Amino acid sequence: MTATKQQFFKPTKVSADTKSAQTNSIARGIIEQEAAAREKKTEKLRVLRMAREAADPAPLPALKRK
Repeated sequence: MTATKQQFFKPTKVSADTKSAQTNSIARGIIEQEAAAREKKTEKLRVLRMAREAADPAPLPALKRK
């Protein structure tokens, strides 16, 4: 089988709507991945903060003398 131009190149142009839809879906995917990573990091930091606070509770404030 010999390689032809039609096998490698699309004979028709892609419409602007198709390009924008593809760009939009890729951008939304990236944003969703970043949001998921941010939520995961926030949860990890929250757990660490709660563990630190449980191990070392804050001291009571000193009484002010009048």
